[in-house]
Amino acid sequence: MRTLRALVAAALLCLVPALSAHAAADLTYDFENGTTQGWGPRGDGVSVTVTPEAAHGGTSSLLTTGRTATWHGASIAAPFVRGVGYTVTAYARLVSGQPAATIALTVQRTPAGGSTTYERVAAATVTDGGWTRLSGNYLFTAESADVQLYAESSDATGQFYLDDIVVTPLGDPTREPVGSDFEDGTAQDWAPRAAAALQSSAEAAHAGGRSLAVSGRSASWDGPALNVLGRMAKGDKYALSVWVRLGPEATAGRLGLSIERRTGGTPSYERVASPKDVPAGEWVQLSGTYTLAYDVDFLSVYIESDTGTFPFYLDDFSMKYLQPKPIQTDIPALKDKVPFVMGSALTRPDALGVHGELLARHFSGVTPGNELKWDATEPHEGEFTFADGDFLVDFATRHGMTIRGHTLAWHSQTPDWVFQNADKELLLKRLETHVRTLVTRYKGKIAAWDVVNEVVDENQPDGLRRSKWYEIAGLDFIRTAFRVAHEADPAAKLFINDYNTEFPRKREALYALVKRLKEEGVPIDGVGHQLHLNIEHPPASSVEATIERFATLGVDQQITELDVSVYTDFVSSYDTIPPELLVQQGHRYKELFDVFRRQAANLSSVTVWGESDDVSWLRSWPIPRLNAPLLFDDDLQAKPAYWGVVDPSRLPPPQRRLEAPAGTPKVDGKRDLEWDLLPDSPVARVGAVSAGFQARSSGKGLYVLAEVTDPTAGKDDRVTFTVDGTPYVVKRTGTSHTVERTGTPYGVEQTGGPHAAVKGTGGPKAAVRPTPSGYRVEALLPTGTDVDVTVSDSAGASTSWTGKVTAAPAIKLTSAAHRTPVLDGAVDRAWSAAPEIRTATWIQGTSGATARVRSLWSGSTLYVLAQVTDPTPSEQSPNPWEQDSVEIFVDPGNGKTKGYEDDDGQYRISFSGRITVGGTFDAGGVKDHVKAVTRTVPGGYVVEAAIELPTITLAPGTLLGFDTQVNDAAGTTRTSAVTWNDNTGRSYLDTSHWGVLRLTQG
Repeated sequence: MRTLRALVAAALLCLVPALSAHAAADLTYDFENGTTQGWGPRGDGVSVTVTPEAAHGGTSSLLTTGRTATWHGASIAAPFVRGVGYTVTAYARLVSGQPAATIALTVQRTPAGGSTTYERVAAATVTDGGWTRLSGNYLFTAESADVQLYAESSDATGQFYLDDIVVTPLGDPTREPVGSDFEDGTAQDWAPRAAAALQSSAEAAHAGGRSLAVSGRSASWDGPALNVLGRMAKGDKYALSVWVRLGPEATAGRLGLSIERRTGGTPSYERVASPKDVPAGEWVQLSGTYTLAYDVDFLSVYIESDTGTFPFYLDDFSMKYLQPKPIQTDIPALKDKVPFVMGSALTRPDALGVHGELLARHFSGVTPGNELKWDATEPHEGEFTFADGDFLVDFATRHGMTIRGHTLAWHSQTPDWVFQNADKELLLKRLETHVRTLVTRYKGKIAAWDVVNEVVDENQPDGLRRSKWYEIAGLDFIRTAFRVAHEADPAAKLFINDYNTEFPRKREALYALVKRLKEEGVPIDGVGHQLHLNIEHPPASSVEATIERFATLGVDQQITELDVSVYTDFVSSYDTIPPELLVQQGHRYKELFDVFRRQAANLSSVTVWGESDDVSWLRSWPIPRLNAPLLFDDDLQAKPAYWGVVDPSRLPPPQRRLEAPAGTPKVDGKRDLEWDLLPDSPVARVGAVSAGFQARSSGKGLYVLAEVTDPTAGKDDRVTFTVDGTPYVVKRTGTSHTVERTGTPYGVEQTGGPHAAVKGTGGPKAAVRPTPSGYRVEALLPTGTDVDVTVSDSAGASTSWTGKVTAAPAIKLTSAAHRTPVLDGAVDRAWSAAPEIRTATWIQGTSGATARVRSLWSGSTLYVLAQVTDPTPSEQSPNPWEQDSVEIFVDPGNGKTKGYEDDDGQYRISFSGRITVGGTFDAGGVKDHVKAVTRTVPGGYVVEAAIELPTITLAPGTLLGFDTQVNDAAGTTRTSAVTWNDNTGRSYLDTSHWGVLRLTQG
């Protein structure tokens, strides 16, 4: 290729007297020698001459006159070689008195055996007031004849000048970086997608002195675009970045970075960076990676908004090729280390290059992530598209992988036409056609199908999601989908797939549905558990409980979409993920795969939702942020998560942390109220042994509790608490002794029977009691921070928790009496039975509005009364958390989790009675559960709220996670905030530091 390019360049030297100084192969047409340098007229009557009337550089330019059609102009036999990319730049100006027009550089060529094509290289609006730069990239790959480069104008009779035309062949354009800084005062090859106006501007700049201003947009997708055809290679990965800022008078907006590609004239659009909030006056970076997975004849990167046509600026765009690291070939293959199919989700780019190599080496099964969904396979009724699905199925087949089909019927990613004008009969007919077509096409290739996906809603009385499918066809859409899929391929395993099945309410709702379907004879073979988890919650024991529950139905089970987020909430974000979190994630994967191996008789497959962190959906959901939820990192190298699956001995010790709230529980082996204020921290199961652990701090020492699950008693069953290096052993039989650093034991023996406390003279004390599933240990030990809790049994099984224990304030406890107040904003007599608490824990400011709060309960309703002292309430801010308001936090299960479960709620009531609700995702499970009445009183206001808690049965003794917060505003700003218990300022994200509300009868 180098030789061919050199020959072409040499042949053109006689036509091109000047060569660019910055690249020996550049071809420059500057017309300074008085000749047209090979350029001639295009069209009858057209004249092309060299003139000194105008010049961009030097003293001459090329003048085109005599035009009578838009395609008339100046042309030259194009100095292009097939397969080589070029950058083409030129400067254009209209003859004085000509109206503004679009001047374009275009290539005409005739592919072998095909029709003549016309391909735009560059275009810009040109006037008679100055020179305008035209620039673009060009590459053609098909054998072609009569290749011409020409200039044309949208004004059929317009006259124009051309000067300083430069054609730069690129050594390998797909490896060279692309950048735009707009410092030269031009748009630097960016062009509008529609009506948008692009103008270099000195009004704002991210770096340097200029940026590109975008205005006059006609739609959310209209804006600046950059032609990158020929600058990306199929199968290669690129990093793209651009900085954006809102334009004049725009106060809010969201912008994202996207790719448009076309093949055979059919456009497709792909996100590189999902739309992000762009606060007024701030530059925000949009960045992401993109792998070109298709042959294309058009490729463009562009910036768009999710809604609106507001103006904005962009600056410092870059696109860089990412050199892949070779995959590791000296580590074990995942698929060889597990007793089930080890699967990965994939999309078309994941099957190319090193990603494809990683898949083939480590995974024995795949699930197409999007390519078999309804919107991908039947975007219009009866018009099926299988190119992407076939590509991935063929990839898997070539590599001997099993294939899961995902998914035949889902409430999401289903085109609107499916439900349009549909009654039950028509909808089921459309469903049958779709299911039969897909399953028949891949009969014998796809081993298992997710027939229906996410059809359960545990917040509904019957446990079923109120999707359009259900609203029109009821349960019959599920029955029909399974029936037709079985008819189309009797050998395929048919699954129902859902998320959050590890939570008891969702688990039982899905269990009831599957049981019903099987009793009806619906051909359902298995249940898929998605398992989108995080590094702390829920415990692995909940996953195991779900698998064991569905095993009683005799169905196959598969883990279908496993990933482990490093975040426990939906708003936090790291610039760099702390290494200790990746270690913690590795231990989390270890615990999960311990469960999967124990349950291998009930599991046929475990699929991670993506092979490596760089392709994870959690990079853009629920917000754009750096996440690392999978087994291999961005460079496809093994992480601690991988070693947690393959060889946990390679993992560094976890750095766990536990708070020990102030408390003095009685050491008697009984579980008193003090311990019930918090859930136990899990100690992972090994064999049949597991445990939960808690601690309390006091001036007497460190109180510890271990709830041990060990169904078989043995003389060597024991719990060893090691505090700052000193071990304290408590045996299940009740004998306890301690070992000092000198090795001298206290030599304490139990004397009071199996339930009695045991203690040594002047030393620690402990108590042991049997429980239905094992035994309970309580102990009072010397204060320390480095703690290890190891549970061992007589059979040699051992499991442990190791980390730092730090003292924390006591958990506040209050109570709610059994009464029913009138919800009217008045303090009636029922409230006199409720003890009063006060907000006095400042999380913003040190003074401001506060509240006296009381609680009652009746039936399934919790009532809360807040009497707020606030003489100047304000509701001016558009943000509800910056208005004068009371927030009530309720966790029905008192889970104390670092995040919200689906029935946890943040209920905010402003002083005027405006209600806003927060919680997991969109608070869908709790948003309709609150009613409130407010009343303004001298010196403040009263909030009286009723909160329905349908997910639990309220009764005397029930413990609820509970807190309350008062927000104080001045004008549009929140000036202070105060809570009852939680001092972290994270109550809206995290339930772990709320107080506790105990329901009483009186």
